[in-house]
Amino acid sequence: MAIKDIKALTFDTGGTILDWHTGFYSIFKSIGADYGLERDWHHIANELRRRSLGKMINLGQKEPPQYNFDDAHRMVLRELCQEFELDLFSEEDRRIIAFDVPHNFEVWDDFPDALFQLRKQFLCCSFTILSFRIILDTAKRNNLSWDAVFSCEGIGQYKTLPAPYETVSAWLQLPPSEICMVACHNFDLDAAKAVGFKTAFVKRPDEWGPSGPPDPNPNPNHDIIVDTFPELVKKLAK
Repeated sequence: MAIKDIKALTFDTGGTILDWHTGFYSIFKSIGADYGLERDWHHIANELRRRSLGKMINLGQKEPPQYNFDDAHRMVLRELCQEFELDLFSEEDRRIIAFDVPHNFEVWDDFPDALFQLRKQFLCCSFTILSFRIILDTAKRNNLSWDAVFSCEGIGQYKTLPAPYETVSAWLQLPPSEICMVACHNFDLDAAKAVGFKTAFVKRPDEWGPSGPPDPNPNPNHDIIVDTFPELVKKLAK
């Protein structure tokens, strides 16, 4: 089935749509300055993301999940405060970092207008391992209008297990071949393609800050590879 037959787009949201690094880096730097602390805040921000992600990928494979992404942020932040001697951070500081900040992440500048254009042609859905609440709050903050929000929190199994992709296909009442997964991460797109989704890789070179993303090169077998969301709009124009 060709790209022209796609009827729905499902978007990875953390990283692909939301600039998590700037959010975490900025708050770590700000709170650290309040205590006169100097650290490699870029590195610590990336560790918060990397380790939280590690707690979520394939969650639910062996038993029902006991926590969501907000809980993962809190658990990992506790580890980082011990590891990087940030014990001065108060409980209020930690709540701001682990909850308030991710619920107010800003969207990449090139996405809102692209979403508006794409919704004219396709069902456009957030399909994410982030919590429902993160997606709802960031949508309000950034004035995003999703046709639906599919969080693995409600499915009970997390990407990259096949079940989330299969479940979203069933909920949309579309065969996987008529759905295109959009992400800046090969691991997500590869798992979607294994279930039968079309895949679109949108590059986000600043996702991990100055260090650059850990997996920046798209697999050549993706159906669409673009540098920006406006390019994606053009590629999918019917």
